Amino acid sequence: MTATLPETTARATARPPRIALVGGTGAVGRTFLELIAQRGFAFESIRLVASPRSAGRTLPVPGGTAVVESLETCDFDGVDLAFFSAGTPLSAAHAPRAAAAGALVVDNTNAFRMDPASPLVVPQVNGDLLARRPESGIVANPNCSTIPLARLLKPIQERYGLDRVTVSTYQAASGGGQSGIDELRADTAARLADFSAPAPEDSKFGPGLAFNVVPAIDKLLEHGGTLEEQKMRQESRRILDLGSLDLTATCVRVPVVNGHSEAVVIDVQQEADVRELTTLLDAQEEVRVWREGWPTPRTAAAEPDLVHVGRVRTDPENPRRVLLWLVADNLRIGAALNALQIAEKAVAHGIVGGSR
Repeated sequence: MTATLPETTARATARPPRIALVGGTGAVGRTFLELIAQRGFAFESIRLVASPRSAGRTLPVPGGTAVVESLETCDFDGVDLAFFSAGTPLSAAHAPRAAAAGALVVDNTNAFRMDPASPLVVPQVNGDLLARRPESGIVANPNCSTIPLARLLKPIQERYGLDRVTVSTYQAASGGGQSGIDELRADTAARLADFSAPAPEDSKFGPGLAFNVVPAIDKLLEHGGTLEEQKMRQESRRILDLGSLDLTATCVRVPVVNGHSEAVVIDVQQEADVRELTTLLDAQEEVRVWREGWPTPRTAAAEPDLVHVGRVRTDPENPRRVLLWLVADNLRIGAALNALQIAEKAVAHGIVGGSR
């Protein structure tokens, strides 16, 4: 007779996952590697996968080094957990291939966020979706501005109900990856030397970002909005399971290296009390409410794994209108940390190959 271990014991004794990190040479990929080490995420091995031009490089990973493999020829056989952060077209082409080989894919692009077979997950909001393996084998990581917003909207929705959300974002150059950071720094240096210097050729930020703000992120759509703004509406509805949520976004790129900020106006269904609201938000996992002063990308950088909230108030002429300001590290909370927390829950639920 073969003894059957209790589920919790089986998980505790299972082999740690074998990881492939696609986009491991980029800003999000490097942040992800830092977080694996900082959070003590157990793994058996880590493979770095990137574009052919990066293949062959030897780079540090937690516990040693790894030789970068080309995504074009990468064989995902034997991979338990694959993180994709190399751009939407590459995810669309290769993430299903990794999933078909048996890996649970956590994808940090727009490729699968609206795919009914791929859950769109913020662990603090709808992590229960990770109790079973997705039909597609892929879990979608939301947009970098949607994640912190959804984490605050959830408790407000449960306590007061939501009628309408209006948000303006102030998004950092790092939202454009390492090349976005490099461009901002180079453009700033050029304009300090000559303020009339032209914008960089083929700028990621249109007219250039140094000493400027650009009120358009991602491609412009026929109705005049942008894809980034559409993502925030569609993704928030899906994460919160509120298919008709009235959410309007205006997304703006600002000359900040890292850290997205958002000004949020929330119309709720019941009168809100500021003290109760502040206590409610402060009680959320990994959220800090600033009762004095307010967070900025600089001040929030000291605690990069928290969603920072300040200027919590109600409209003096409308107690059903809540206003707040939030700041979050977009490379961590808005990308790598959320992806790793998805992986942590997936391992805990036993849906990752090495954990089964």
